[in-house]
Amino acid sequence: MNSFNKEGVSLLEELRSLETELHKGETRHNRNRIDALLHPEFVEFGQSGRQYTRADILNAFGTQDVLPAIHSRHFDLVVLAKGVALLTYVSAHVDAAGNLYRYALRSSIWVSTKVGWQMRFHQGTPTADAVFDQHGFVDS
Repeated sequence: MNSFNKEGVSLLEELRSLETELHKGETRHNRNRIDALLHPEFVEFGQSGRQYTRADILNAFGTQDVLPAIHSRHFDLVVLAKGVALLTYVSAHVDAAGNLYRYALRSSIWVSTKVGWQMRFHQGTPTADAVFDQHGFVDS
């Protein structure tokens, strides 16, 4: 984090909470909540290399499909400008046995809007599990 003041720590916690809310099945199946969290001009560059629009995400997450659990750690925050923040972290999907797979380095740009903080951009970059070992990525 580029600012170690109390306000910066509070913002990190707020954006981490919003980011991980998007990892939860109950949020992914709640179109209204996703609509509130994603900026109208939202774009994602997915782990697959595919680009997703806000409409793509709203349509994909609006179903009742079972989505994999996501485990995330090592959040960091950089305030890019007033009302604009970059959140980075590492993640992995979790299978039914609790094993981690599909590791990714993640980054999201959040912007403060009249309706609150909204995600404007997200990118997931595949990585090897060895990266997580280096960073102590373990389930606690």
